[in-house]
Amino acid sequence: MFKSINILYRQIIFAVLAILCFTPFIDPPLALLLGFIVAQTIGNPFKQLNSKATQLLLKVCVVGLGFGMNLQQAMQAGKEGFVFTIFTIVLTLVSGFLIGKWLSVDKKTSFLISSGTSICGGSAIAAVSPIVEADERQISVALGAVFVLNSVALMLFPYLGNLFNMSQHDFGLWSAIAIHDTSSVVGASSKFGQEALQVATTVKLERALWIIPLSIISAIIYKRKGKAIKIPYFIGLFIITMCISTYLPEYKYIYDGAVVVSKKGLCLTLFLIGTGLSLNNLKAVGARPFIQAVALWVIISSVSLAVILLIK
Repeated sequence: MFKSINILYRQIIFAVLAILCFTPFIDPPLALLLGFIVAQTIGNPFKQLNSKATQLLLKVCVVGLGFGMNLQQAMQAGKEGFVFTIFTIVLTLVSGFLIGKWLSVDKKTSFLISSGTSICGGSAIAAVSPIVEADERQISVALGAVFVLNSVALMLFPYLGNLFNMSQHDFGLWSAIAIHDTSSVVGASSKFGQEALQVATTVKLERALWIIPLSIISAIIYKRKGKAIKIPYFIGLFIITMCISTYLPEYKYIYDGAVVVSKKGLCLTLFLIGTGLSLNNLKAVGARPFIQAVALWVIISSVSLAVILLIK
């Protein structure tokens, strides 16, 4: 019924909802939910542009958030999370291999799910999939499984953080380790607080750099020579904006505006992500890959939470 609405009216409704993401009434979890509702009702009239727009907007917003962060504090947060990052990546990849084998999940699908869970969700899957020569269905299944859990984490983690009485620093570190995609890491941590946002963004982007060694390892395991490795260059721009805000503090009024726009831009990003999720995509995931994804997520979330709370 809804999808039979004239394309012009669908575009107008879509545009109005997108604009609402820049108002104080819409936070990241609500924006994601709103996008999902749009996908199930009127649909996304700009579906062909959705993926590219989402990726570009996310990168721009992350770079903009750098204007609200201090370089020294960010370096300290990254240093604290370095060893933890290596431990959790190895734990996730090994656990993913064992669980996937036990559940008889397709080898490439299992590897993509493990890669997305261990590093940075869809970005890791997109980087590794051409190297292992995964087909469209394997990629879709991995992305679908990771995205569903990513969406749940965006809404669940702030509640759990308050339940466990976590500090801003601890919640930021936990979010960066246990939530898949950068978009939901930033969304959940920004809802929890500014310090949590700084820690989470820094550690997550540091974690994203592990796409490079993971891609190299993937090429060795699958014996693929000559495959290009996607390097997340926007992380360099994020560091530059942090340096600018740290060493040129006299323009703080400009930086504050850029941070506000970036946070609302993130709401729009999550709205667009939600519009790309359909029930058909969820059904296509299948039981076994989804069970693997859930098991990995539970392992990485519970282990990292236990370690953080014990250290505290």
